[in-house]
Amino acid sequence: MTQNKRILVFRFSALGDVAMTIPVLWSFSRHYSDYEIWFVSRPFAKDLVEPIPNIRFFPIDLKDRHNGLRGLFRLFRELKKSGGFEAVVDLHGVLRTHILTLLFRLSGVKTAQINKGRKEKEALTRKNNKIFKPLPSTVSRYQATFQKAGFVFEMVSFPGKKLYDSEQLISNNASDNRTKEIAALFTGSEKDLTIGIAPFARHQWKMWPLDKMWDLISRLDNGNNQIILFGGRGEEQNKLEEWAAQLKKGTTFAGQLSLGEELRLMAKLDVMISMDSANMHLASLAGTRVVSIWGATHPYAGFYGIGQELEDAVQTDLECRPCSVFGNKPCHRGDFACMMRITPQLILKKVTNKIVSPQ
Repeated sequence: MTQNKRILVFRFSALGDVAMTIPVLWSFSRHYSDYEIWFVSRPFAKDLVEPIPNIRFFPIDLKDRHNGLRGLFRLFRELKKSGGFEAVVDLHGVLRTHILTLLFRLSGVKTAQINKGRKEKEALTRKNNKIFKPLPSTVSRYQATFQKAGFVFEMVSFPGKKLYDSEQLISNNASDNRTKEIAALFTGSEKDLTIGIAPFARHQWKMWPLDKMWDLISRLDNGNNQIILFGGRGEEQNKLEEWAAQLKKGTTFAGQLSLGEELRLMAKLDVMISMDSANMHLASLAGTRVVSIWGATHPYAGFYGIGQELEDAVQTDLECRPCSVFGNKPCHRGDFACMMRITPQLILKKVTNKIVSPQ
């Protein structure tokens, strides 16, 4: 890269939150093509940022090298040693990034930190005197943080399917068995829909009960629908493999693909069914329509998938919703009505209420 001007951007986790930085970084790169972006995050984020022009990924090791206060000072020295930055943009806003941002500010670098809107979110989710209104999206909060640092730009259309191109993933000339298996899903006989399903979330109050999900999957497993199940390693992988084995046209690659490969696979879907989870954000990045299922959380908190239509968010109207920003608080009512009242028929109607053309 030949750029002389550089900025430093922090966003360490979680996967969904990191995914929401990508459209903002893309838009910045379109408007400020003479800048190099140093993006500091956990190693998994490398596949997400790779397609963005003028970006350099710097992996952070919070378990060892960059752990604790001493590790943060080491990270600061490593970044300083690499050369000068015109600005530091903190999109995370946690103690670690507060310390790093302070160190750079004391060394004379312009800094900006995200306003997470904690008071607004508390008002939206509290049990009594709830203020129920849409809050700024996380993407817009990221954009506003760049603006604080002096970088004003409009968001531009994010070309997800072009950036996360699936052709290499499904090439018929592939040599390894796994890639051949993926390619076979998109060749041969005519299909109705290729449907991705991601039934898991980090917190249980964001998860639709698995018996209801299996009911839905069984209903979708008909005709020429192709079902691909998404999830992580361990228990999630075991459950998805168990389900896939019972389907006529179902499969899962859980625990087998890199994040970049998963994005490329998602780009080939006609629709993804997911929770309010990282998979909703990944499928959105890949340019795929998502029918998302919401329980304790709500799109109004600002974490909806970029480019998705609000009518594709499946949720029940209850006065207690939302009761949590992240889905990590137990149900106020004790009956988990927000999820229990969502039926497989309701999801099925959402999936099929539009004519979805294969990509």
